[in-house]
Amino acid sequence: MYKRVVITGMGVITPVGSTLRDFWDALLAGKSGIGLLDRFDTTNFSSKIAAQIKGFDPTQFIPEKEMTRIDPFVQYALGASQMALDDSGLDLSKVDPDNVGVLVGSGIGGLKTIEEQKEILMNKGPRRVSPFLIPMLIVNMASGMISIRFRAKGPNSACVTACATATHCIGEAFRILQRGEAEVMFAGGSEASLCPLGFAGFCNMKALSTRNDAPEKASRPFDRERDGFIMGEGAGIMILEEMEHAVKRGARIYAEMRGYGMTGDAFHMTAPTPDGEGAAKAMVRALKDGGIARESVDYVNAHGTSTPLNDKMETQAIKTVFGDHASKLMISSTKSMVGHLLGAAGAVELIASALSIHNGVVHPTVNYEVPDPDCDLDYVPNTPRTLPIRVAISNSLGFGGHNAVLAISRFEK
Repeated sequence: MYKRVVITGMGVITPVGSTLRDFWDALLAGKSGIGLLDRFDTTNFSSKIAAQIKGFDPTQFIPEKEMTRIDPFVQYALGASQMALDDSGLDLSKVDPDNVGVLVGSGIGGLKTIEEQKEILMNKGPRRVSPFLIPMLIVNMASGMISIRFRAKGPNSACVTACATATHCIGEAFRILQRGEAEVMFAGGSEASLCPLGFAGFCNMKALSTRNDAPEKASRPFDRERDGFIMGEGAGIMILEEMEHAVKRGARIYAEMRGYGMTGDAFHMTAPTPDGEGAAKAMVRALKDGGIARESVDYVNAHGTSTPLNDKMETQAIKTVFGDHASKLMISSTKSMVGHLLGAAGAVELIASALSIHNGVVHPTVNYEVPDPDCDLDYVPNTPRTLPIRVAISNSLGFGGHNAVLAISRFEK
């Protein structure tokens, strides 16, 4: 018999805010975190805009002497984890550490470290390369450092599935709790690859928007004039708990984890299948896993990248799954404001979905101005909408054809 699992704590570091309250207020206000990229010279880059983290002080969470040993993606993960734990009100000293686990991933990992240390190797020689190079760059180190920080000795792992990373991490943590292999899990994703090497790679794929003269208008999911996604950075971490454990301690519960589905496109390295078959099947599996009737779903937090291919495909996939009910769904893209946080995107977007259920309001898709005949559903354009939400699903679709979907619902005992 599977155990029920609930969400009791959430922490975010995003381009629109690095506290849960700031993040949520910004989303409801339609505030964009996208601007001109000022971290390095973009003169020779086709895109000059990004969703950068600003105002985050990692020394609030990490001793200053450790900073040079930890890549920014791990710094973000540690900060968001502490915030999630604080938000949950959970006292870990009262939980067996063997029953506390971590499943946090990154799509790319320590790319900034790789870039910097390669320069040192070429200019100063191998003896000057940091002895911390490997532990700084490997993706699993976010989970490892969270485990060390909070003495979490239970299941510890990391998924790496590009833009679906955080969703797979949360889904697998959900499974661990369902099976009774832990009572508490830190779960989510972190990304900090906004450096010249990573940015150049995405630019040369022709994946990024080049609306350089209007950065805040550049991310426009489902709009006919969309021209690419906005590269971002950040982290989203959730505290997932076995329901009885959470109820017993009197925890505030944002939402209940209900279903998890994943599929592979088996089609192309970076492009989705035009008909959205893989995305549709992942949604169907998540609903089936949770025993959820399609008509009970009120909200879809879309992958919604603002690329011509994704938004058309995802719209078709939603229609395939929901049929006539598709036109009744509220659909919005968090990426319209925070950009694409890559391996952290799924966690940040599920957090937005849980806040929607908890508060009974859906954040808008901003910059929706010119309707696209291929994208003809209700994308909650430009203004938030207040309505009770029973069930929400969150879609994440990654390079390599990785599709992952999570379904959550309002908690009822």
